Amino acid sequence: MSEVLALRFAQVTKNYGDTRALAEFSLDVRQGEFFGLIGVNGAGKTTLIKCLLDFCDADGGSIEIFGVPHRLTTARARLAFLPERFNPPFYLTGRDFLQYMLKLHRAPYDETRVERIFNALDLDFGALAKPARTYSKGMTQKLGLAACLLSGKDLYVLDEPTSGLDPKARALFKRELTRLRDTRCTVFFSSHALADVEETCDRVGIVHEGQLRFAGTPDELRRRSGGSRNLEQAFLDCIAEPAAA
Repeated sequence: MSEVLALRFAQVTKNYGDTRALAEFSLDVRQGEFFGLIGVNGAGKTTLIKCLLDFCDADGGSIEIFGVPHRLTTARARLAFLPERFNPPFYLTGRDFLQYMLKLHRAPYDETRVERIFNALDLDFGALAKPARTYSKGMTQKLGLAACLLSGKDLYVLDEPTSGLDPKARALFKRELTRLRDTRCTVFFSSHALADVEETCDRVGIVHEGQLRFAGTPDELRRRSGGSRNLEQAFLDCIAEPAAA
């Protein structure tokens, strides 16, 4: 029986004028896997996610979501997405926004579940009645995360999900992610925080100058770097290596 893949990137290439953002990027992400994408600013992480979600056209290669070509709308029906710069409509209350998003996801709105998620993310339940324009950066990020987690999807695509979260909220969010493991959900996220990736992900991928330089477990990355105990040093060693021809 063949392995079920949540995501398949095959030779994906993307150019912006004379700048190559992705260079024949290939990667498989298994169903139920937690995969973290790491890289410096401008490495190609967000471009890859934009191509996956059909926000921009890839110049070459193919992408599949649960075996379905990503250009088909039905392929994206099984995922929830949180962008790096998440800004809900300022005129909606938290409740209005969640009701709207869950309607798009074709999921029921249950205020008991909402309260549980708010508590799990350390977001004041009273904020549900307040306009989004009154939210701080951290509260806004928690609202976006809540909308994703409440969607009940099979795949969560998160671009810098812990951006703007304080240490307590980051710890609580990572704890909430562990609850998803029992449901066989797949999590695919980008991050600059190597500690978050190491604690939550089964495998990591290092993207540098549009290329996938490494894909494997955090332990495999450390062994690749001579057994370094420091994942940050292993990351630096990886991106310092010459690019593949």
